[in-house]
Amino acid sequence: MKKTYEAVVERDGRFWLIHVPAVDRWTQARHLREIDTMARDLVAVMLDIEPETITINIELRLPEDVTRHLSEAKRLREAAAKANSAAAKESRAAARALADQGLPLRDIGAALGISHQRAAQLLDKSA
Repeated sequence: MKKTYEAVVERDGRFWLIHVPAVDRWTQARHLREIDTMARDLVAVMLDIEPETITINIELRLPEDVTRHLSEAKRLREAAAKANSAAAKESRAAARALADQGLPLRDIGAALGISHQRAAQLLDKSA
């Protein structure tokens, strides 16, 4: 069974600094892809165990401005998903309103600027 250790990682100049609190030691890596290996090797050397018996949970601490940008990007994606959902609901309502007036699928599609197949899909989803 593998034992899990935490590694806290942050950028410092050209390197990623890796701190493993369980052994209270630091190491470094040039690339993110090297962090797991470097942290496992550090723990293995300090505790005299095999690296294969270790799992590392990495806490990547990014600069504040990067974190702020990522947070805003997430907020915007969530808003876009809500807007897309609302737009789809309104498109279904428009298709249903035209169908209720007796328009055929081809006319509904043409009126909405979509194919008659897409119009049929909208009507199926609104049933």
